[in-house]
Amino acid sequence: MIGLSGCFIIVTKRKDNMTISVIIGSTRQGRFSEKPAQWILQELRKREAIEARLLDLRDFPMPFFDQPLPPAMPGRPPYEHDVVRKWTAQIAASDGFVFVTPEYNYGPPAVLKNAIDWVYPEWNRKAAAFVSYGSAMGARAVQQLRETAIEIQMAPVRSSVHVPVATLWAHFQGGDVEKGLAELDKSANVMIDDLLWWTAALKTARER
Repeated sequence: MIGLSGCFIIVTKRKDNMTISVIIGSTRQGRFSEKPAQWILQELRKREAIEARLLDLRDFPMPFFDQPLPPAMPGRPPYEHDVVRKWTAQIAASDGFVFVTPEYNYGPPAVLKNAIDWVYPEWNRKAAAFVSYGSAMGARAVQQLRETAIEIQMAPVRSSVHVPVATLWAHFQGGDVEKGLAELDKSANVMIDDLLWWTAALKTARER
């Protein structure tokens, strides 16, 4: 049993693996996001029956969404962009997600929001967690992403990880980032427990 905010969640072992994708939500030069993404990826890989993988938006250079029909439109034809199809296939193959996001002007980066907007049914009924950094430790970007996740029928978990500004500045100053991230291990594992519980519950429900 795992204590979360005074409550307890019973985590049971699954016979089959669950796939959790960690999405790097920034593509800028000199980005910090790779470091917390790799850190949370390794924390996930410590868990049993979990296939944790990295999805880097640099590997999916999608155009801004410009299609006449939205992805939520039933019966729409597949989008013609190969990179969008590859991205969609990765989302479809995932059971849950950790979004690693900076905060730009009170919200998430446009490249991350655009990547979300290209897809709809493949996001549905899957759990999402968030690791953030930046102004206010990225909390406002996470709040916007939670609302987006709800709209696309995802289940955003309550727990999240917010990287302190001191750790972010250590990156830009060539300092010790790993030490700052390691101090967040407890918070990360609370979030992962929460994410895996919801991922297992939703995967079971989807497969009925």
